[in-house]
Amino acid sequence: MILKRNNTNDKIQNNLDWKEKNKKYLFQLQKFLDATDSIEREDLKNNVITQMLKCDNILTQAALREIQKYKSKMYNTNEKNT
Repeated sequence: MILKRNNTNDKIQNNLDWKEKNKKYLFQLQKFLDATDSIEREDLKNNVITQMLKCDNILTQAALREIQKYKSKMYNTNEKNT
């Protein structure tokens, strides 16, 4: 997966194991790629795959940012309670 280079994205890249090891995700990704095999025009097939991967990347980054916000909020809450 291609990500822009900065500290936040480096952290995100390092945390993609959970996604890449998820059997349900990989199964659905393979089903998508198998479905694109029926697209005869190679340029169209590549464009469809590229666009889906861009959407997947954006969703993954958004999910990881939300997880980080939640962790930060929980850390701050726990810090206040001590």
